[in-house]
Amino acid sequence: MNKAEKLILIKGTFNDEDAKEILMNIFSAKIHFHELKNFSSQERFGKEDETAKKRIPDLKRSIDKIEDKIAEARAKNKKLVITSEINISLSDD
Repeated sequence: MNKAEKLILIKGTFNDEDAKEILMNIFSAKIHFHELKNFSSQERFGKEDETAKKRIPDLKRSIDKIEDKIAEARAKNKKLVITSEINISLSDD
């Protein structure tokens, strides 16, 4: 049986500046990863990586939502509670 591993990536309460730095770094890194993956596919195979091309706009929309929530927290003088976990398991696919 395949046992899933759960890892805590983020767990805490943050002011707006720290929350923005943490979340923007994570999402920017993911966008950069997909941009490089797409570029590599174009160079090696002459075609775009479809998964990467689909994920980039999704991640950018997530950044917009993050910025909205951070602006709301700043306007209301509130902190942001952020939790994120990573679940890892094995697959035959």
